[in-house]
Amino acid sequence: MPPAGDRRKRHEAAPGSGRRAGMEPVRRILLIGEGNFSFAASLCGAEGTHVVATCYGSEEEVSGCGGAAENIQRLREKGAEVMFSVDCTKLKDCFLPGKREFDCIHFNFPHCGRKAGVVKNRELLAHFFHSSAEVLSEEGEVHVALCNGQGGTPADQPRREWHNSWQIVAVAAGAGFILSNVHPFKAETIHGYKCTGYRSQDKSFCVEGALNHVFKRSMPLSYFKPMSCEIELENRKVSFQVPQVLVDKINRGFLEPNSNHPVRTVKEKLTAELCQAFPLQNIDSCLPLLHQGQLNGVCDSNIFWIILNPEETPSTEEMSNGLANAVSFHHVDFCRDADKNGWVDVQEGCHISKQYYLRPSLLPYAQAVGQRGAFLPETLYVLSGLVFRRCFITPHSMPVFHEMFFVSAINRGTEKSYIQMLVDNIKTSIHSLHQTVSSFKLSISLQEAMSFETTELNDFAAFETRLSKIQYLICVETDTSGSHDKGSCVGVIRTAHYELVGSELVIVFASLNLDLLAMLICGICDWRMLWTSDNRFLHQFPRGELRLFKSFSLYPPSYVHDVSFWVPDGEQFDEVAFHTIARQVSCETVTSIQLIDSFQQSETGRRSFCYRLTFQSCDKALSRQLVAEMQLLLRKEINQHLGVTVR
Repeated sequence: MPPAGDRRKRHEAAPGSGRRAGMEPVRRILLIGEGNFSFAASLCGAEGTHVVATCYGSEEEVSGCGGAAENIQRLREKGAEVMFSVDCTKLKDCFLPGKREFDCIHFNFPHCGRKAGVVKNRELLAHFFHSSAEVLSEEGEVHVALCNGQGGTPADQPRREWHNSWQIVAVAAGAGFILSNVHPFKAETIHGYKCTGYRSQDKSFCVEGALNHVFKRSMPLSYFKPMSCEIELENRKVSFQVPQVLVDKINRGFLEPNSNHPVRTVKEKLTAELCQAFPLQNIDSCLPLLHQGQLNGVCDSNIFWIILNPEETPSTEEMSNGLANAVSFHHVDFCRDADKNGWVDVQEGCHISKQYYLRPSLLPYAQAVGQRGAFLPETLYVLSGLVFRRCFITPHSMPVFHEMFFVSAINRGTEKSYIQMLVDNIKTSIHSLHQTVSSFKLSISLQEAMSFETTELNDFAAFETRLSKIQYLICVETDTSGSHDKGSCVGVIRTAHYELVGSELVIVFASLNLDLLAMLICGICDWRMLWTSDNRFLHQFPRGELRLFKSFSLYPPSYVHDVSFWVPDGEQFDEVAFHTIARQVSCETVTSIQLIDSFQQSETGRRSFCYRLTFQSCDKALSRQLVAEMQLLLRKEINQHLGVTVR
């Protein structure tokens, strides 16, 4: 398919498009399945539009419908095109190449005719959407009006059971469309409109409570090729393979100066506010991407272990220098390798090399700031960057996010008052940001870490407690949650567990999860949306502005699949690795994994697990067929990389 710009230029020059010299091209509207052409007649003559009205029957058959002949005549007099015997499942065949691109396609109350059931009508819609995709402009819309309850979305009131609906969003997803809007179809406001065609008769459908569903093209689901990262170590270049689940996230540049991503906006506005209260200094030097050695208290399975290419593995002397010689991300060249399968064996990653891993926290770099000779007391030092953590799949568990770290040295004995002052300023900054976005109340509190049970902590806070002891949690709660819990932890505060030599200073560290903050401030319910490549996300956030996010993909369909397998005898099953493989094969479309059954054979001692996976995309069209393919790939990959025997 040619680029959208080229297609649009041909569209503008197409004969019969209604374009006049020196004027912008008109909006081409295609109407499908017209009965008496009263809907087409109501649209015809509108400024800047060219109507092409079609129906399935012949002119002789349609002219007998009440008012059809008059409406057809009116359409022709006003320059509209009227076409007969048009099959909505074969639209491409009905138009010459230069006239195939429409800006809007309407299909009001589609029906197979007679007493066709929901299955037949789903099939009709499926073929229609595939056909529409061939004649719709790149930015075009498809409007489908359905009677109340037929669509099967939460917008229908009352809502039918899923199996008894037309499942319109799932059907459209099969052709690459997402639902961008749904609103009442108000027949009474359409001048001269008379609904007809009920069961192939000159009778009206029941249009009370009818809904108009607006669909737009989805970006295709992307399967990224394996990627190698080339970096500098001891004045020589080395490379490693990026974990496949991070390929589309590791080099996005959300915090770069030219970015208008909400995560950067939150960071910049927080920095600007805190600068008013504290002497502040940004640590601009590039932070190493890789850590070296072991992390006390952190499970190996929660780390993205990295294996440097064997011929480039640094010497023992180089590795003994620790963090000072960790691989720098300052000079990075990403190169894609289509010949490799993209997998680093999970067990291989844990057992062969535990030398390097993607940084799971900025804490070591924050600690290093306090050891520098030029460290100024009471100055607030700021670090920020990506961190990486292998984790279970849950709505707010992020395998990668942007961390913001504050470091300051203060006089011993003033820790509590300083921490309270710092948090008060952070609270004021967040409140200020949120008030510009939403009228919903945002409650921010500083709570002692000891008041939380481990099970009450979100994944971000739980991981932080394993890194080192924390004193306080920064929690945020909105009044829309309907719950009375302790709120979502977005930050932690700890003091240094060591003293500066010959100093009465104590170092305070404050860490914020910028991604969680951006989600809470802008009303983004799904962390995956922060990483979408769809421009409809970033277009909602002009440079330096935060706004309440409006989803461009409504009521995305979800699909459920189960997988059962035997675990190798005598081996511990790595559940985090299982979740990581599910992330990868599904392109992050698995939203939930639940253990629904397990048992152990008394004779052999073998263990079996059955997991239920829920697939759903927040920003792209996800079809039933595509999910079935993902499920088959998952079965293959867990067998190959976890050594399980799929049942």
